[in-house]
Amino acid sequence: MHAIYKKLESFIKIMNYKYLRPMIDVIVIGYGNVGNHLVDVLFSNNSVNLKQVYNRSIEKINHLASKISITNSFDKIFDADVYIITVSDDEISTVSEELSIKNKLIVHTSGSVSMELIASKRKGVFYPLQTFTKNKEINFKNIPICVEANYESDLVLLEKLASLISENIYILDSFQRKKMHLAAVFVNNFVNHLYHVGHTICEENNVPFEILHPLLEETLRKIKDIDPIDAQTGPAKRNDQKTITSQLEQLSEAQQKIYTSLTDSIINTYKNHG
Repeated sequence: MHAIYKKLESFIKIMNYKYLRPMIDVIVIGYGNVGNHLVDVLFSNNSVNLKQVYNRSIEKINHLASKISITNSFDKIFDADVYIITVSDDEISTVSEELSIKNKLIVHTSGSVSMELIASKRKGVFYPLQTFTKNKEINFKNIPICVEANYESDLVLLEKLASLISENIYILDSFQRKKMHLAAVFVNNFVNHLYHVGHTICEENNVPFEILHPLLEETLRKIKDIDPIDAQTGPAKRNDQKTITSQLEQLSEAQQKIYTSLTDSIINTYKNHG
């Protein structure tokens, strides 16, 4: 019951922001993969005033100049409600120090970096959990946005901003977000590398990779309905050593290491699963 009241309280605060504060002034700092997509979605939202975009290389954002103020100088950054830093993890602390902005909310978009690295009294996180590629369209409405702030009022502001562009908002602290990002590396980055290995095997043997598309789609559909541990199939799940040995013989040395590591992990998982 307490959790329901907390959700209701948060909803009321967001609605208050919606009607009492019709426009949120935002500045995006950085124009990489994440910044590129954030700029697009924020600019197109009527409840957000994207006042400015900063990037170290002005050439990369010159095409925005006709519709948004741009700069490559920290001394020329405008006043805003929220400053969203979208640079690499290693640069977050340095960039926040160079901003030299007082009593304004500064957030980063990293999945694995603590908000404490931000050199500001008011700090937070605005992390869209998705893989971003420039010039690849994406629907922000479906993207989970994880928010965190060290002040309740700032958390409400971030919830409001997130709710304007997404239907999936999660409040996670830095520890939870770090673990969630770790899980994302496994289900996205590592899985994508396995797609690459499979694509290479297909290409080397004149087999169209598209044949595997229905299998990939069904795997994703299945784990939306049942836990991955119950969805597992294949020779490792069955501990089919004859098939495993045959497949290992077909692989390069590098591919064998991946295959063996994953096979051993699956065998051990189901040996203990019962």
